[in-house]
Amino acid sequence: MGKLSRRADEIRPSPTIGMNMRAEQLKREGRDVIPLSLGEPDFHTPDNVKAAGIAAIQKNFTKYTATEGYRALRDALADKLKKDNGLTFAADQIVVSTSAKIVIYSAFLSILDSGDEVIIPAPFWVSYPDLVGLAGGVPKIVPCPDQANFKLTADQLEKAITPRTRALVFNSPNNPSGAIYTQSEIRDLAKVLAKHPEIWVVTDELYEHIVYDNHKASSFASVAPELADRIITINGFSKGYVMTGWRLGFAAADKRVIKPMADFISQMQGSPSSISQAAALEALTGDQSFMAENRATFQARRDLVVEQANGIEGLSALRPSGSFYAYINCEGWIGKTSAEGRLLETDLDVAEGLLMEASVAIVPGTVFGLSPYFRISYSLEVNLIREAMRRIAEFAKGLR
Repeated sequence: MGKLSRRADEIRPSPTIGMNMRAEQLKREGRDVIPLSLGEPDFHTPDNVKAAGIAAIQKNFTKYTATEGYRALRDALADKLKKDNGLTFAADQIVVSTSAKIVIYSAFLSILDSGDEVIIPAPFWVSYPDLVGLAGGVPKIVPCPDQANFKLTADQLEKAITPRTRALVFNSPNNPSGAIYTQSEIRDLAKVLAKHPEIWVVTDELYEHIVYDNHKASSFASVAPELADRIITINGFSKGYVMTGWRLGFAAADKRVIKPMADFISQMQGSPSSISQAAALEALTGDQSFMAENRATFQARRDLVVEQANGIEGLSALRPSGSFYAYINCEGWIGKTSAEGRLLETDLDVAEGLLMEASVAIVPGTVFGLSPYFRISYSLEVNLIREAMRRIAEFAKGLR
């Protein structure tokens, strides 16, 4: 039998996808599992965007586009970045790809050599460390607990930097915590980075349109324009535009790094889907009133989840400023035993207990780099959320 690579032995599937698959399997077996583990909006793609995709097919817009993306879409993205983010980019400073994940990976491939360190504040999106590792880098995790509002401070950043540091991953609004950095907090981080010209900033802004309470998610590059030539701004259409299945992400940066990113993407996947790009162009230029409606719905669900979580003994939750997740502290449950005799030594045990005893699927904080917490997605119908929180409360009552 042929020998597998070291990468094949070390790579792991996405933990969030894994939890969703377990929940689906239990549902197929007849269990009434409520999936609070989902990482996508439960709304549907807007009708005008769907119609643009259908029209693209009918008009035979089904061939390869440029590998870096359809020019009209990149022009529209340049307009969007100017209008929404205060950033000025030409079309040749933008690359479009099948998902933000591929874009992030291409960024790491373009800026990292073997052994280079990447600072990743925790909690983090589960794929960051794996993508860094696949690119030959070394993840350097910096814990940012709820006492710090799940945010990296300038002092923490300064202490984490070593001669091997080549990048900082910055994610605001954050998955899984929903934390949003203020402009003042970004400026403080930028002051540290200004002293280290060899360090890139890879900023993931995928949840920029899902914000609450009059918060605004500021782009790192707009707040720190002096660092613009080493900031890679990454975004996509999956969350705010409700286009998860269309698989489309993009990056904007200095041509010095966009060029190799585009070249890596061209080798890994070729051009992105022409049909998805046609739909994305409509998403950018067409009616966007649905965003305000979606935000209002998410905000009401957020308030429900936070209120109920804080009323359950042993749990506590900060109020997320953005995204559609709550990152819940379950330290008060650790060391206790469930009604069915399950010892909760870690948040992995908490996740297993809730799944098997309460039929609620959540994602343990361990996979986001910060324990003991778990992530709840409130991207499902409100009555299901109420029932899920009731089940979690019943589980808590059985702990001893």
